[in-house]
Amino acid sequence: MTSKPRQKHMERELIATLSDACETAKAEIPGFLWLTHDNGKQEFPEGLRVTWVFDTQANLERALANGDDERMRTLTRVALEWTGIAPELIASCLQFDSEEACEKSQNGDWLKRLEQIRRTRH
Repeated sequence: MTSKPRQKHMERELIATLSDACETAKAEIPGFLWLTHDNGKQEFPEGLRVTWVFDTQANLERALANGDDERMRTLTRVALEWTGIAPELIASCLQFDSEEACEKSQNGDWLKRLEQIRRTRH
């Protein structure tokens, strides 16, 4: 288990590295808008989720069909490694979504959307 000060430091580093990953992806992947991370009620980093968000479901599906998910996995893995988080967590922490899907199912409320996704994955 990591100490609280170390967890806070790691999370600050993660935010910075994920911000870089986000800017890179916006320049490279059509339809990609933003990403976020959350930890739910679990310990950091074990409960970590990184959500990559596209404008539309069609652009998300196109990106996945084109193999852009590999690029997003690589960017996420680099961010985790740079932060000192085990890259093995990537399999369980990465998810993809769209503004369109959130608008349809949660009226654009991303807090509700992320909570619902977390519940359905466990």
